[in-house]
Amino acid sequence: MICDAIHSASDVLTTCIVIIGIQLSCKESDKEHPYGHERLECVAAIILSMILFITGLFIAIDVFESLLSGRFQYLPLPDSFALVGACVSIIVKEIMYWYTRYYALIFDSPSLKADAWHHRSDSLSSIGALVGILGSLMGYPMMDTLASFVIFIFIVKAAYDVFKDAINKMIDHSCDEDTQKKIYDHVMCHQDVLGIDRFQTRLFGNKIYVDIDIQVDANDTLLHAHSIAQNVHDSIENEFSQVKHIMIHVNPAKDE
Repeated sequence: MICDAIHSASDVLTTCIVIIGIQLSCKESDKEHPYGHERLECVAAIILSMILFITGLFIAIDVFESLLSGRFQYLPLPDSFALVGACVSIIVKEIMYWYTRYYALIFDSPSLKADAWHHRSDSLSSIGALVGILGSLMGYPMMDTLASFVIFIFIVKAAYDVFKDAINKMIDHSCDEDTQKKIYDHVMCHQDVLGIDRFQTRLFGNKIYVDIDIQVDANDTLLHAHSIAQNVHDSIENEFSQVKHIMIHVNPAKDE
């Protein structure tokens, strides 16, 4: 129960980090940062994962010390209030998970997604605490210590998932295949686009940058070709809210 409380206490700090990260990432572009500040949200997510990992590490150290020394045999038995506390914790944390996840999907926020999974790991760890308390009350004091180890596993797994997602968004990773296909098909639906020579995407925080080389009629005027590119550019921005910037290059269509 103490380990679960420590895990829950870390929520306050990590949520503060998420709030700061979101506020910084929403700042407008400036002279020093012409591409915006979206990646600061990923930095916040990485810091969050480090805090999660360190929290889990301290719990693991305590678990191993308890097992090696046999201290778990002399711990006082929990009472029924501990059971009630664990049940309330599970319910509250699961509500927090769904609430945070809802807004994370609306804003496509990696740090909010990370915080949502932090709440979910809290809920799962509280289930582990509940099992440990029940085991202790049934005369198996080692169950309480083993439950702490299960909590440690959940925390480290959550830290790894958060860290991996943030790193992917920091290193110009392409967006998911489903979104790429939707953007590609959207461009090809334009009646004046005869083909696509190059199509690339990259994530910048929670935003998408797109580079496209489109084919148009080789006999079109420069003015008309530019108009086609502008129309494609505007239609993508209107259709896909997560796309922040599009670079479109026009090529003459090749004769078959």
